[in-house]
Amino acid sequence: LPLACGNTVVFKGSEICPATHGLIIEAIQDAGLPAGVVNFITNAPQDAGQIVEAIIANPAVRRVNFTGSTRVGRLIASQCARHLKPAVLELGGKAPFIVLHDGDIEAAVQAAAFGAFANSGQICMSTERIIVDERVADDFVARLAAKARSLPLGDPRQGPVVLGSVVDLATVQRCNALIDDALAKGATMVCGGKAESTLMPATLLDHVTAQMNIYHEESFGPVKPIVRVKDDEAAIACANDNEYGLSAALFSRDVARALSLARRIESGICHINGATVHDEAQMPFGGVKSSGFGHFGGKAGIAEFTDLRWVTVQTTPRHYPF
Repeated sequence: LPLACGNTVVFKGSEICPATHGLIIEAIQDAGLPAGVVNFITNAPQDAGQIVEAIIANPAVRRVNFTGSTRVGRLIASQCARHLKPAVLELGGKAPFIVLHDGDIEAAVQAAAFGAFANSGQICMSTERIIVDERVADDFVARLAAKARSLPLGDPRQGPVVLGSVVDLATVQRCNALIDDALAKGATMVCGGKAESTLMPATLLDHVTAQMNIYHEESFGPVKPIVRVKDDEAAIACANDNEYGLSAALFSRDVARALSLARRIESGICHINGATVHDEAQMPFGGVKSSGFGHFGGKAGIAEFTDLRWVTVQTTPRHYPF
């Protein structure tokens, strides 16, 4: 979008996956984009702070866009404030996926599986907390578990899979710790489990409560909590009981009721009878609370990466008070 708005770009690759970002640059070069339009920088992790500060401080940089963790986003926002640079921040998420008692269970299962396990759960808008009305919870959980167990896991270089490697062993350690904590506090393992390598299976933890770390913390991996609630009000309260607010989903056959409830969910995005993982170029994509601020996509995105100006032309004599 910044390019479409007529800007040049400095693209700082992630220290975790610089080769992947390098492939994007190769594609841009192969497409014939002129030299200097997109400028690619990589760095060692220990140099990130100094390099980011230098980029933000440079007078040529007019806007700052960061996608990543809320912790780093706060640091970048602080630097931007120091230099009076507008920022678009797309940070962490803990997207709630609500299944009400009148929801289409099979449709909800398919959407939850996609939202939770696409890219092994490593998406900012990934389904991160599954909230189910207790009246339909047994049926929903049984069907979702069967779906999760059927998802192929392996090295995608050896053949088609749904779940490939997560990004690093730190992700495995974090997810394993979330599993241990939840089980120690009374959660039930429905499918999957801890991993010893970066090939992590689709894992569901049922009967999760607010006392468990996974209730609050973003797993950013294929380990997902299920929270059972008694009614609509409890479902909305649970959805909002979190610092994040990027994406959300809500399943009900009563669309008018679903729309009314969706308005009460504290998120920048809410999909009724659809997955939390959903983006379209013409739509405003962005979050609230600790998920950041600003939007990509459509007119909202254009506004982020352009300056609105007012130009007048006086065509007749003008009278001034003095």
